[in-house]
Amino acid sequence: MNAPEPALSQALTRQMPHVMNTYGRLPIALVRGQGAWVWDSEGRRYLDGLGGIAVNTLGHGHPKLVPALQEQVAQMIHCSNYYEIPLQEQLAARLCALSGLSAAFFCNSGLEANEGAIKIARKFGHDKGIDRPEIIVYEKAFHGRSIATLSATGNPKVQAGFGPLVEGFVRVPLNDLAAVEHQARTNPNVVAVFLEVIQGEGGINASRNDYLQGLRKTCDEHDWLLMLDEVQCGLGRTGKWFAHQWAGILPDVMPLAKGLGSGVPIGAIVVGPRAAKVLGPGNHGTTFGGNPLAMRAGVETLRIMEEDGLLANAATVGGVLVDALKAGLQGLPGVVEFRGAGLMIGIELDRPCGVLLGRAAEAGLMISVTADRVIRLLPPLILSADEARQIAAILCPLVQAFLTEPA
Repeated sequence: MNAPEPALSQALTRQMPHVMNTYGRLPIALVRGQGAWVWDSEGRRYLDGLGGIAVNTLGHGHPKLVPALQEQVAQMIHCSNYYEIPLQEQLAARLCALSGLSAAFFCNSGLEANEGAIKIARKFGHDKGIDRPEIIVYEKAFHGRSIATLSATGNPKVQAGFGPLVEGFVRVPLNDLAAVEHQARTNPNVVAVFLEVIQGEGGINASRNDYLQGLRKTCDEHDWLLMLDEVQCGLGRTGKWFAHQWAGILPDVMPLAKGLGSGVPIGAIVVGPRAAKVLGPGNHGTTFGGNPLAMRAGVETLRIMEEDGLLANAATVGGVLVDALKAGLQGLPGVVEFRGAGLMIGIELDRPCGVLLGRAAEAGLMISVTADRVIRLLPPLILSADEARQIAAILCPLVQAFLTEPA
């Protein structure tokens, strides 16, 4: 494997001159991929431990997906929602069958799916006669960067500079049912609880199964909507179709995106009976959402995941990866905790570790660092056990060396 130039880790802010300066990019231009590997414009190869941030479910250049998308591009890319789009019904029916829910609305991203969920909750409250409906949200949450989803997000750093934030959100700690029950007793304006089953940007923080079960009970008792953001943790990443299924519950509203289209932009709001009729004609809409190309990508992604047994692969290979990481890192001073499920893995260190993003790329590995101190791994669900061991073989020495550097 050819490694990038050593200067790479010192050049984290190189920008393209005509592109707005909103990302601190690594100076790498990725131009092609195959399976769990990608190549840059200089011919250097990298093992993809990030999967486009949980987007590239089927990896790159999947031999079943590529011809299906080529066929769809030749047939129809876009059609206005003024007309029926048969692939929407096909994908919606499959998502409902897999989730046990009732209906779906399609959009273009996780942000839009979460924005739509917030609109559903507010309309649900207004329909019950609540003039100023409020939604319970969480510390360390991340739901997007629009003004409303930013307001629901629990990260002051990403909120800074964009006030005034949208009102109507009540924030509580994760896995603290007493805090939710306190709101139930004291706040008559609450209409919904909105959380990620596993917080992604917040540092791979999981909701306990008993906590999710308690939330379901509380929402039923108070006629609230339980809204579970599965944008990052859903669609097979934990070894089940949706992460909340480990708790044996059903949500009322479930935003999806990221891995649903294996790289084609797509989002979805999947709803149960309590929320299915909240929005009617004229209440919500989108120009590009539900277009035939995105719908075909979703249909084919789910079909290939089933045919290739990728839920089981995520669970099995995720276990191999965690075992290999623990063999190299567990017990080292500075390693705080391993978290996650399946192929959604976080390694918390006791210090900020953003420098590892560039160092890993130098060594031929794509990773993420989130919440300042958490190494995040979200590889494609087609990852093999051998490739999982290669990730650990590259990453563990880098972390070991980092933790021995002088403070």
